[in-house]
Parts: sequence; structure tokens; C-alpha cells
Amino acid sequence: MPYPSRNAPINRSAIGSGSPRLLDEVRRRIRVRHYSLRTEHIYVGWIRRFILANGKRHPRDMGAAEVEAFLTGLAVHGKVSASTQNQALTALLFLYREVLRMDLPWLENVVRAKHGRRVPSVLSRDEIGRVLALMDGRPRLLASLLYGTGMRLMECLRLRVKDVDFERNEIVVRDGKGGKDRRTVLPATLVAALREEVERVRLLHAADLAEGFGEAQLPHALARKYPNAGRELGWQFLFPSERRSRDPRDGCERRHHFDDGMLSRALKVACRRAGIVKPVSAHTLRHSFATHLLEAGADIRTVQELLGHKDVATTQIYTHVLNRGAGGVLSPLDR
Repeated sequence: MPYPSRNAPINRSAIGSGSPRLLDEVRRRIRVRHYSLRTEHIYVGWIRRFILANGKRHPRDMGAAEVEAFLTGLAVHGKVSASTQNQALTALLFLYREVLRMDLPWLENVVRAKHGRRVPSVLSRDEIGRVLALMDGRPRLLASLLYGTGMRLMECLRLRVKDVDFERNEIVVRDGKGGKDRRTVLPATLVAALREEVERVRLLHAADLAEGFGEAQLPHALARKYPNAGRELGWQFLFPSERRSRDPRDGCERRHHFDDGMLSRALKVACRRAGIVKPVSAHTLRHSFATHLLEAGADIRTVQELLGHKDVATTQIYTHVLNRGAGGVLSPLDR
């Protein structure tokens, strides 16, 4: 079975006029549930691939057998990871349960992609210093903030001005993974730089207001409850984009947050220049934050709260540095 790209176009005439409207309905249901725009793109992409892989048939004419075959093909032929396969399954279950109102029986025959337990890639303190020294501007500040707070990339980019509490030296992470809020540490070395960012946002926001714009996108139904809140400084993104763009959800022109791709590219360039051959991403900085805290003697429950993990078992993946493992054993050859 072929597995086309999630961005491949769907021919309206080939599968009927209802299919494009189906994807529109998927988007509408996702927005009703206040899922992020990124989740919307992922779900629509998997549903599109599912339709194309089944000869552009309407999902209502298919069921558990086709879903099983698609997911099995991803694991057997596509060689995808377990998390990718689960992502596809979640998208298809959303389609059938929330959009088509069809309840699929338990998918017994799906060949599951293997879950591998892997130790996270972690940079040493020296490597962190070398990488940050080779970065500049906003990418350096963002990378420093990720390492200094343990935030996820999108949690960092979605920070609003009001979320940084300079008086209490903490950052409030709103609507993190699982829809939970939490607090994390504000590194003292970044206070001055973040104050400059707030001032930069203030000037940028004033210019936008003068041009008839300046209304930030508010989460959930806050825009209806507080109609003028979106124009307040506190709701503006702490790291705004350089230029305004049109929001695909409501068509309004507004200033969104900094592009995550720019940070990822700057990080890769810095790692290459620093001679680091480990696989490094923005999430590696979060792994390094947790590992270095535990190395310094921080309580694992404290680290769990700072990372926003639901279960301490998730945080325990970093305890390999406490037990030292192979790194804490002196080889007989060295004796």
C-alpha cells in the first residue's frame, strides 16, 4: 500500500465534493476543542494521508479494517517510530469519533511499532557553553532560556509578557503539555536581557496599535469574555515575529511568536561549528537542564515539577547520572 505525503493534494472530483468539506469539518472540530494550530496541521495531515492511501475513498465508507491496515503499513513498510504511529492513530480516532461520530471497535490486529527506551541526548556544561558562545541575538537568548528553565520549545515561544515575574524570579508556563500550568525558575543571568525584550515588545506593540493592529490572539474564550484584553501589553508574545501575518483560523492580521525553525537552524549551525557530533535539538537543552540539576543534587520531585512531568517515573530517565552507570565505573584496564 502506498503511503503518500501528508501534504499531497486531494482532487475534489476524484473523491467527491464532500471530502474537502470533511477536512474543513475536522479543522472546525479541532478549533472547538481549542487544540493548537500545530495539532490541527498534524491531524489534517494524517487524515489526508489515510484517504490517499485508500484510493481517495471517503472515510465513512471505511472502518477498523482500513485503519488497521494503514497503521500496520506505517510500522512494517514505513518503519516509523512508535510515537509517530500513535500520533497517526490519535488523528484517525479523532476523525471517526469526533467528526464522523463512528465508534471503531478495538484495533486488535494493528502491528505496533516497537517502543524503544533510549537515554536522552545530553550536552555537558562545557558543550552548552561552547554552543551558546557561537550563537547571538534572539536565538542565543531563546537557547539560553530553554537550558536555564527546562521549558519545551513551544512553551518558550508562546510566553506572553505577563508570564515573566521579575519580582518573584519565576516564569509561569501557561497551558503546557496536558493543558497544565506550572512555574519554573527565572535565571538571574537572563533578567537584564528579558527586560530588554519586554521594552522591545512595548515599542513594537505601540507601533502596531498606531497602525490599527496590535491585538494578540487569546486562548479559548477569553476574547469574548475580555474583548479588549488582546490589545493589552501583557498579552503580547514575549518573542514576537518580525512582521505581522494573517491567522489561518480567523483571518485576522496579527503578530505571532518567533519562528521555531529559525532557532533550530541556528542551534544546528552552532553545534556544527563547536564540533559537537551528538544529535542536538532544542529539546536537548531541556534534557541537559534536568540532568545538570540532578547532578548538582536537586531533589527529583523538584525537577519533576519544574519540567511539568505528570509522573515522577518520566523524570527518572535522567537518574542515570545519579547512579553514574557505566560512566561511574573505573575500567580494569585503567587500573
